[in-house]
Amino acid sequence: MKQLNIILLSIFFLFIIGSCSKDDTSNNLISLEYHEELNIPYGVNSKQKFDLYLPADRSSITKTLILVHGGGWSAGDKADMNPWIDIIRQDLPNLAIVNINYRLADANNKPYPMQIDDITSVINHLKLNQEKYTISEDFGFIGVSAGAHLALLWSYGFDTTKNVNMVCSIVGPTNLTDPAYLNNTNPELQQMLDYFSIETDLAYLEEVSPLHRVTESAPRSILFYGGQDPLIPTTQGTELRDKLIELNINHQFTLYPNAGHGWVGLDLFDTWLKLKTFINLNL
Repeated sequence: MKQLNIILLSIFFLFIIGSCSKDDTSNNLISLEYHEELNIPYGVNSKQKFDLYLPADRSSITKTLILVHGGGWSAGDKADMNPWIDIIRQDLPNLAIVNINYRLADANNKPYPMQIDDITSVINHLKLNQEKYTISEDFGFIGVSAGAHLALLWSYGFDTTKNVNMVCSIVGPTNLTDPAYLNNTNPELQQMLDYFSIETDLAYLEEVSPLHRVTESAPRSILFYGGQDPLIPTTQGTELRDKLIELNINHQFTLYPNAGHGWVGLDLFDTWLKLKTFINLNL
């Protein structure tokens, strides 16, 4: 998973970008200072914690970006997403940020529905503490790799109150029924997919696949994929793109033909420019 860390570490180089948030909350501002709180528990497991970053002068219409780390459903940590926090605070300073940990899969604990339940718990916690944190119930997701799968799956299949306005997938799996997965010969990939092998029928694989959960009421979606990714076949992005077109869902899709499971340089610069604009327009 070393390549995955490239996109997170390299995003520091994007600090040359300047931006303003689209929201004009001048009529709703109250005098509040910036607030940062780390390792807020939302359950009893040691992994059920999140970091919270609240902007100054926030109000009841302040929106929240939720960050979901990758790691093949069995590894990774919210600290992997810390570089995103710096660039979001710089370029989108009116947004609240929630960076979550979730319980990791192992031989005895499958990722589904455990990790989806954790995202539900985080959302419920934020709603219950909406007045305390001085935020709205409008949320967006940025997920990377397995975290992107979870962000898409929750947004498409579990957001029953329709609080998610936008979701971003960076190299996220979308379809576990893809023949490129079912017939793959990549040991590293198969080791990840084995966490979902508790059931082998097609219905189960569809249940855990964002492609098969998306509907016409899905939130606006922005997708980024690498054409040379050894873990995420290109079809994982293109099939979801085609489904979003079919359902007339506002979306953007970018494929970097020469990129793998993460990218640097001009491609990464392009990713942030597109994502920043998308968040400004859609969150």
